[in-house]
Amino acid sequence: MYTPTNGNAECITLKFINKCFILSSCTPCNSFISTSSIMAHQYPSSYSLLSRLIITPCFFIFLLFPLSSISSFHVIFTSASAPTIAISKVEQDQEALALLTWKVSLDNQTQVLLSSWFGRNSCHHWFGVACHRSGSVSNLNLQSCGLRGTLQNLNFSSLPNLLTLNLSNNSLHGTIPTNIGNISKLITILYLGSNHFTGVIPEQLGFLTSLSFLSLDSNNFRGLILPFIGNLKNLTILHLYENELSGSIPQEIRLLRSLNHLKLEINNLTGPIPYSISNLRNLTILYLHTNELSGSIPQEIGLLKSLNDLQLGINNLSGPIPPSIANLKNLTTLILHTNKLSGLIPQEIGLLRYFNYLAFSFNDLTGPIPHSIGNLRNLTTLYLGVNKLSGSIPREIGLLTSLNVLELSNNNFIGPIRPSIGNLRNLCDAPNLGGPLTTRQPAEYS
Repeated sequence: MYTPTNGNAECITLKFINKCFILSSCTPCNSFISTSSIMAHQYPSSYSLLSRLIITPCFFIFLLFPLSSISSFHVIFTSASAPTIAISKVEQDQEALALLTWKVSLDNQTQVLLSSWFGRNSCHHWFGVACHRSGSVSNLNLQSCGLRGTLQNLNFSSLPNLLTLNLSNNSLHGTIPTNIGNISKLITILYLGSNHFTGVIPEQLGFLTSLSFLSLDSNNFRGLILPFIGNLKNLTILHLYENELSGSIPQEIRLLRSLNHLKLEINNLTGPIPYSISNLRNLTILYLHTNELSGSIPQEIGLLKSLNDLQLGINNLSGPIPPSIANLKNLTTLILHTNKLSGLIPQEIGLLRYFNYLAFSFNDLTGPIPHSIGNLRNLTTLYLGVNKLSGSIPREIGLLTSLNVLELSNNNFIGPIRPSIGNLRNLCDAPNLGGPLTTRQPAEYS
């Protein structure tokens, strides 16, 4: 899974081109020298000549060494379906021209970074570029390289065999041009997250039916998630979080049956969680938190049996916590806090023995804490504060010896504090069982 990094982060890519390895980096030379000396110590046979091969702040190093020595790097290989017949000189010129035209539209500092981009052969040691054996561009990886500019002058149709486009964590801005739909139909990975893109997500992305990874997160996109998303049936990762998207989650999301990660959090999405989300039986991560979703949590969510992380907090969800959640036997994290949920905490919650994080605080839950909560022996964090829970604190709480955080304040509990609380030797602070309103929120959203 992609984790955004800051603009100064290393951007090191090892590529396999014409039986040579090419190491490219966006870090200054002094940073790389330090890294290189450590690696030379760990891998003396492979890096003994490295210090003599450093050329410029953004450079290329050609190394011949066995695969067993490069486990520390990200290696790009072309896919088995990549073209093997050599492309024509005209096609090769078109690819180079498309990249050079885009380069000159970027700011001066970025053009210096791409100083290796010259001539008519983009497969000849161009920084961030990898190629198929056919001589056609297969991968463009300029993640975390401080790029500044737009995509308006990038002729996507001149890159017919591109498999990966990674421009994440830069300072690119403007809209995504509609001609992105003309990019290679072979493309499987499109990383544009952590930039400053604006406007709507173009529906032409729906033409890229080979995509398995689509990351548009951490930008300023607005408008709707359009129904075209249902065309991308090969998606396994969909990241649209941290934008300004509005409207409802489209019903077409049900068509993405290969999805493993669906992250739509921190937007302005409204309406209910669609019942059809239950079709996504391969989901392991579902993040819908920090939106304006309403209605009840659908009972069908219990069909997502591969889920291990479910976060629906900070919405306007109402109604009960569905007992079907007990079917999610692989769940380790369940965050429902800051909604309008009511009713009892289901007794079935005790069946989820892999839980380590449970947050139900800031709701309208009533009734007692179920005794079955004592089964959650792996639980490290339990937030139940600011509800209308009543009865006594069950002695089974003392069985949760892995707890680091216990928050039960601002409820209607009665009776004594159980001596079994003393068994919780791993608590970071004294358990919060009452007193004034706590301002501590679950760590994910603090």
